[in-house]
Amino acid sequence: MNRHLSRMVAMQAIYEWNFRQDADLDELVERSISEFSNDVDSKYIRDLISGVTKNSKTIDREIETCAPEWPIEQISHVDKSILEIAIYELVYAKDIPPKVAINEAVELAKQFGSSNSSKFINGVLGSVYDRHVKDKKEKNNE
Repeated sequence: MNRHLSRMVAMQAIYEWNFRQDADLDELVERSISEFSNDVDSKYIRDLISGVTKNSKTIDREIETCAPEWPIEQISHVDKSILEIAIYELVYAKDIPPKVAINEAVELAKQFGSSNSSKFINGVLGSVYDRHVKDKKEKNNE
């Protein structure tokens, strides 16, 4: 299964949900998955979306902390959706290497975001990495 395509499908569903929080999330997910059903990992997509939505308040606080000069309302919905997935993978998902989560987010930003999205996302995720992943590694090595 194609993980990059799976992240893209998850990002599109989260993007739509960010616009329409009253929408049926399960319906959004199923519609998104059905378009690519043979090429994506539907369990992985559901896990990503579930993780992002269950932890959305914490993830939003993380974005606010790591991008203090950008109020969350001013971040484009595309960039926010990409950040939400990547932060979920960095902070909560134990089976995704941090560099993979960051690289995948940067690639999605290049594909779907504005000309500055990839730099912005890379910078925010670098801060998240330093706050969560790097600190854990250093504590484990002490």
